Amino acid sequence: MRHFFRTHLTPAAVMDAADVFFPELQLAPSASQARVRTFGGTLGTLTLSARPEGGHYTFVEVQTDQIGESRLDRNVKRFFVTLHRQADPSHKLEASY
Repeated sequence: MRHFFRTHLTPAAVMDAADVFFPELQLAPSASQARVRTFGGTLGTLTLSARPEGGHYTFVEVQTDQIGESRLDRNVKRFFVTLHRQADPSHKLEASY
């Protein structure tokens, strides 16, 4: 599955957050690009990249080899929530119904 997220954080801050959020995954830097991390293990394969986009935005893209809503995909979505909280700590989640 492919997931993406846009944030105001810098690509370096996103990579630092990924290293903190996924310590058990042992993300390894890609040899070809500085802002790419790759993991392969029992949960599957995850590739995370962060690149500047449109001025002050950073485009974060995560690709997994899983189909549907796997455990690895749920962890990716939780990681996006931590990025959002890091970028805007005063934001309160509210129900919209």
